[in-house]
Amino acid sequence: MSSEDLQHTDTEARFEFKKEENSAFQAEKGLDEETIRVISEDKDEPEWMLERRLRALEQFQEMPMPDDWPGAPDLSEVDVDEIVPYIRPDIETRGGAESWEDLPEEIQDTFDKLGIPEAEKNALSGVGAQYESEIVYQNMKEQWEDKGVIFCDMDRAVREHEEIVREYFMTKCVPPSDNKFAALHGAIWSGGSFVYVPENTTVEMPVQAYFRMNSDGMGQFEHTLIVAEPNSEVHYIEGCSAPKYSAFNLHSGGVEVFVKEGAHVQYSTVQNWSKNTYNLNTKRAIAEKDATMEWVSGSMGSK
Repeated sequence: MSSEDLQHTDTEARFEFKKEENSAFQAEKGLDEETIRVISEDKDEPEWMLERRLRALEQFQEMPMPDDWPGAPDLSEVDVDEIVPYIRPDIETRGGAESWEDLPEEIQDTFDKLGIPEAEKNALSGVGAQYESEIVYQNMKEQWEDKGVIFCDMDRAVREHEEIVREYFMTKCVPPSDNKFAALHGAIWSGGSFVYVPENTTVEMPVQAYFRMNSDGMGQFEHTLIVAEPNSEVHYIEGCSAPKYSAFNLHSGGVEVFVKEGAHVQYSTVQNWSKNTYNLNTKRAIAEKDATMEWVSGSMGSK
């Protein structure tokens, strides 16, 4: 066996383990208006977000499946009616536990194997961890919170930072009309990260979020929204992985980055998916005058 094969085997061993499924709530397979309403109600969302979801659903249903994306697999095989669109993990604290010890043992073990708690201790300003459809852990170091930096899960941001989210969420950067999977994402999104950096503020260490799919036949649709005000700076790191599956899974995330005048954002992502996961994301930034936006991406596996 070559050294390259050994490295590949090590990567599989680290990322492709699977835990027993343990959910507090799971939506039925498929996507229709009733499903959207059930998910929105489970999240206790404001009416305006439900309305946006339903409009996105209409757009998804009206758009044809794209057949001209360069290098894309045969997307006609993607059957949304066979996907479980929403799984809320069984944890006591909605929106994320305050310490790793508050998480169920099997979820703790998952993120321990991925090295997330250790990374938080050594080199991060903040860290978030999503399991299935929702954030299960989120923490921002106090020194950055005191400066007005916000790093929280998107579900919490919708409720607690409604004015900012309502202005930027899928309005002009990645609107649902962009493509069929952006519309799907707008209808069924769940979890993800919200990052807000005030003017003239530099977050000196990275913030990181990690998204983990565990269940067969599910879809993960996290949304990342970053707003960097004028002359601010932040480095956001995102990681995604999933075990090997017997059924196909769908990952269709959305990323919107707003880089205001003179601001600097670095967005780094590493994704390691099983080979029967469709990975169909829409990521975009809007950079104003004298702004800098850096994308660093490493993607392995998936279709």
